[in-house]
Amino acid sequence: MDKDITIRLAQQPEADALLSRSPLAALVGMLLDQQVPMEWAFSGPWTIAQRLGSDDLDAHAIAAYEPEAFVALLSQKPAVHRYPGSMAKRVQQLCAYLVEHYDGDAEAVWAGVGTGAELLERLKALPGFGEQKAQIFLALLGKRLGVRPQGWREAAGGYGPANVYRSAADITGPESLAKVRAHKQEMKAAAKAAKGSV
Repeated sequence: MDKDITIRLAQQPEADALLSRSPLAALVGMLLDQQVPMEWAFSGPWTIAQRLGSDDLDAHAIAAYEPEAFVALLSQKPAVHRYPGSMAKRVQQLCAYLVEHYDGDAEAVWAGVGTGAELLERLKALPGFGEQKAQIFLALLGKRLGVRPQGWREAAGGYGPANVYRSAADITGPESLAKVRAHKQEMKAAAKAAKGSV
């Protein structure tokens, strides 16, 4: 990952620094980003690393961690997620997949990928990454981390265009975070209205 790039998704310096330097932390943050505020989700990797007594995350170590103990680790107050039990399982599944397929190197998921379509398929193969999450992470890689295989914007779908505020990929600070929040609220309202008119 480009060492000059800073991700500002957790909105706290140490957590954002970890997301910026650790491909695994960025993937885990994206995995946790559901049903909780974005900053809470993307602070999770830093919290997990601290509770493991480290400044970084290691896929081998997390995959091998005793599952009940890992649930307890994520459940400590403040909990890493609203659903620490199910998320602990997902984080371990993700790490186990990375160990099996990429020797534990999260960056290998996108290193040397030829096209955006190929990268999207690799991301969708990760445990816990559906189409939408994979597209958002692909957009995050392109917009914030300089990972731009041919056709990456197209593969990222609605999250790919420049100068939009639709997802974690578009956040550079508090102002853009507020714009993404507003967009998400509009989408929720529109979906609710559409459901009501059926």
